[in-house]
Amino acid sequence: MLGLNLQQLEYLVAVDNYKQFTIAAEKCFVTQPTLSMQIKKAEEQLDIVIFDRTKQPILTTPVGQKLVDQARVVINEYNRLEEIVREESGRIEGSLTIGIIPSLAPYLLPLFVGHFKKHNPLVNISFKEMITEELVKALKQDVLDAAILVTPLEENDIIEQPLFYEDVLIYAHPNHSLHKVDVLTVDMLTPSGLWLLDEGHCFRSQVLNLCELQENLSSDLPLHFESGSLDTIRKMVDAEGGYTLLPGLAAEELAFDLHKQVKEFESPVPMREVSMVYSRAFYKRLLLERLADSVKASVPEEMLDKERGHVVEWK
Repeated sequence: MLGLNLQQLEYLVAVDNYKQFTIAAEKCFVTQPTLSMQIKKAEEQLDIVIFDRTKQPILTTPVGQKLVDQARVVINEYNRLEEIVREESGRIEGSLTIGIIPSLAPYLLPLFVGHFKKHNPLVNISFKEMITEELVKALKQDVLDAAILVTPLEENDIIEQPLFYEDVLIYAHPNHSLHKVDVLTVDMLTPSGLWLLDEGHCFRSQVLNLCELQENLSSDLPLHFESGSLDTIRKMVDAEGGYTLLPGLAAEELAFDLHKQVKEFESPVPMREVSMVYSRAFYKRLLLERLADSVKASVPEEMLDKERGHVVEWK
């Protein structure tokens, strides 16, 4: 590519991702002057301005963005060469950086990480907890190899591989009216006493869609409270009354005496679809398959059956 080398392409992608030369240099394990010099050299070779340095954070120019997007393709194709050799040899080794949403991380990770490491000891795996919007952006920038989140996303250049289906359940204070109902239906849900995750969390959106409620709903809760933690929301129900909704894995790990506060919907049950997602340029297919297998082996078997309920969309 007009004399540009792979290292220069990696530097261009890093600056586009992090919008700062200093952080980009740290991520590439080089000094900031070295990275700046190589990018300046690339601009001189191509006779274009790739980054507008007068802006903070640094802005990628329109022609620079076209170049960076193509650089990502070239880097992924180069990495694919190594992956082809690994697949042919049957070696299961390498590294994975996986994103995961907060309403899954504390309940799913402890179930499958040990299984995955035991069966794939030569794979270095790390996880980053982010909300869905951040995960999709990171996937498109190739900051992550894949993500575990709730689908459907309906995003261009993102592949969705369903893993399992969690029931959506009610967790109600003993004094709340829903706690006294034997057979729950969705039309029984009201804004009265409903505790929600804060904005940006896909499970909040699923709850609002399921209940057919609006974002500006009013409530009779004793205080206004925002949290990104399902455990915190559940404890607020215990302390202040009302109810909330919980995904299946969060309910699975409740203490025995709290299970009496969990209520199921009548069939077909509302569910959320949990998937492994990755960009169309993803090249670590063998490692991804192993990770998906570990996840499926770790969750209750009934969660693998899509036919037992209906998927609640969140977008």
